[in-house]
Amino acid sequence: MWEYTDTVRDHFLNPRNAGVLEDANVIGEAGSLACGDALKLMLKVSPEGVIEDAKFQTFGCASAIASSSALTELIKGKTMEEAAQMTNKEIADYLGGLPKEKMHCSVMGEEALEDAIRRWKGLPPKKHDEEGRLVCKCFGVTDLQIIKVAQENNLSSADDVTHFIKAGGACGACKDEIQTILDKLRAVEKPMVEIKPVARMTNVQRMQKVMTILSQDIAPRLALDGGSIELIDVDGTTVVVALRGACSGCHASQLTLKNLVEKTLREQVDPAINVVEA
Repeated sequence: MWEYTDTVRDHFLNPRNAGVLEDANVIGEAGSLACGDALKLMLKVSPEGVIEDAKFQTFGCASAIASSSALTELIKGKTMEEAAQMTNKEIADYLGGLPKEKMHCSVMGEEALEDAIRRWKGLPPKKHDEEGRLVCKCFGVTDLQIIKVAQENNLSSADDVTHFIKAGGACGACKDEIQTILDKLRAVEKPMVEIKPVARMTNVQRMQKVMTILSQDIAPRLALDGGSIELIDVDGTTVVVALRGACSGCHASQLTLKNLVEKTLREQVDPAINVVEA
């Protein structure tokens, strides 16, 4: 048993604007009897493009009737341009929410309104080839319809899409393809991580840091073998040092410079540092 809000129950039991609008000059349709739900939206639009009246005829469940009733209440008094901005989410929010399995009813309302707006503009009803590649053959849903509803409602799973537009809800053969579309969409929409510029180190700052690392880290390690190190100069990223004590003249001095001194300074100061012996 679905859990309905009091507002949904009210609009189902006492639908607003149900019936035929005799002086309608714009009609929009969505759904089909073959799929179980159908909506005919009738509008009276003024020459200025204001929706003066709206009525509907719906074949469907309680949520379909409530969604259609809510839609007519929401659009009356709006201009067609304003109505064109409406999404199914506004219909569902107006009703205080719908069970996820019934969200397709609010989408049907949005689609009927879109159809009415196209007709008002003098455009023919959309065909599948205008709406993208057919994905769900059972309910005639295309990839662009899936992308649209996913973006508007932040959907992430094929089951979510089924709840909203029925795609994948019959034979289920397109479920994997629907999920692939959603995964690609989420990858594209993944927010870019802001890359903050690294503050450039001045020569004085670099020299101070090099001196600290040499005295507190490298020198004590060399002292264990009777050696020491002296900083001669820092010119940009070039660090000039002299090895003293047991390290002076050692056959492994170059290994010490590169594998210990340079490696440590690159890790802790600047990866561009080049250490040379005076």
